[in-house]
Amino acid sequence: MELQGKIALVTGSARRVGRAIATALARAGADLALHYGRSADDARSAAEEIRAMGRRAELFQADLAQPGRIEAMFAAIARHFGRLDILVNSAAVCDRTPIETLTAAQWDAELAVNARAPALCIRYAIALMTHGEGSIVNVTDVAAERPRADYPAYCASKAALQALTKSAAKALAGRNIRVNAVAPGVVEWPEGLREERKENVLRNVPMKRPGSPRDVAEAVLFLCRHDYITAQTLRVDGGWHTA
Repeated sequence: MELQGKIALVTGSARRVGRAIATALARAGADLALHYGRSADDARSAAEEIRAMGRRAELFQADLAQPGRIEAMFAAIARHFGRLDILVNSAAVCDRTPIETLTAAQWDAELAVNARAPALCIRYAIALMTHGEGSIVNVTDVAAERPRADYPAYCASKAALQALTKSAAKALAGRNIRVNAVAPGVVEWPEGLREERKENVLRNVPMKRPGSPRDVAEAVLFLCRHDYITAQTLRVDGGWHTA
């Protein structure tokens, strides 16, 4: 797929990895539908950055935990752009939920945003990808395969997203809509993480260093461009999954 002139929706595009993906798509020539949840100022900044590149950028606010908000967002995208070529499901929540104290509400909150929302976004994106091709990329996590002890709900949600990727790819291949995933490892540290903890994590990464949001964005662009790759998960983790 040639990215010049394509229309792309990136969820969670105001900050961090989502923003890196959105700006990389813009540099490649795409126009952007920028979704955000609460980070309005960061979303406006991202839009200004993309418009400065000469690309179109429109903002769409939605709480992805609310199915009705997702449907309304896609209706607004249809009015503004008329079609969609690329969907990147990047938005996620990642909360510590030790299994000893896990609540139903915590479980539901993680699965709602990290697994159900991408599924619904794919559902509504299909109706806007009726022009002969489409590319969907889900941002999962190596934690889907290498779980973290205190994050069972998050890990389960990302494993569900990985399974969704393969199922949707099989269902949509006949429509020439490809569905893939990128699984980052360490690309951005949580705010406030101690240096000692960072060093402990990197001991398990064969390349002994963190990646960057740009690494993830480049992997997304690769999967969008390659017309014969579908149902794949591309790990961007410095080999962490092998540890």
